[in-house]
Amino acid sequence: MTTSLELLDLSPVVPVVVIEDEAHAVPLAQALLRGGIGVIEVTLRTPAALAAIERIAEEVPDIVLGAGTVTAPEHAAKSAAAGARFLVTPGTTDTLLAAVKDTGLPFLPGAATVSEAMRLAEQGVEALKFFPAEPSGGAEFLKGLGGPLPHLRFCPTGGITPQSAPKYLALPNVGCVGGSWLTPKSAVVAGDWSAVEALAKEAAALR
Repeated sequence: MTTSLELLDLSPVVPVVVIEDEAHAVPLAQALLRGGIGVIEVTLRTPAALAAIERIAEEVPDIVLGAGTVTAPEHAAKSAAAGARFLVTPGTTDTLLAAVKDTGLPFLPGAATVSEAMRLAEQGVEALKFFPAEPSGGAEFLKGLGGPLPHLRFCPTGGITPQSAPKYLALPNVGCVGGSWLTPKSAVVAGDWSAVEALAKEAAALR
């Protein structure tokens, strides 16, 4: 099984995906794979999310499949049962952290402040999600955090664009960024998988 730290090295960009219709799940994941992106984070923001995770787990086993927007203990268990191979939380409470750990899956818990990052480090966490990245200080914040907390690595997510991603990826404490731009709603709804594939190819070349 991939470790939490290894998740950060799978791809320069982790697609953060909102799926409204489970029928879109498999062709979307396949388009990302064709474009060179071998990881996907399906957010639990829609009623179709868990079914989408199940479909991808069954039909696109070559992609490393995660569940994002895990905000409640039951989300962790249901995502694991659906076939998710890692979990991502936007923030972290003691109850949520315990539930995520109980699944046995690698995970990226969310933090947005120095104190939150230090608290997670005390719990043995070394790989974190920095969210919301741009409103919380962006690349300059993470650069500053690298001094006192050099052992922590991050996947910043939230407001990041193809233009701003390289400044994050240049930081030694950033392994990857999360981005929603790879799967624009207009392309997904239209079934324009060639557009998703093209965006994935551009993202895969960001290193």
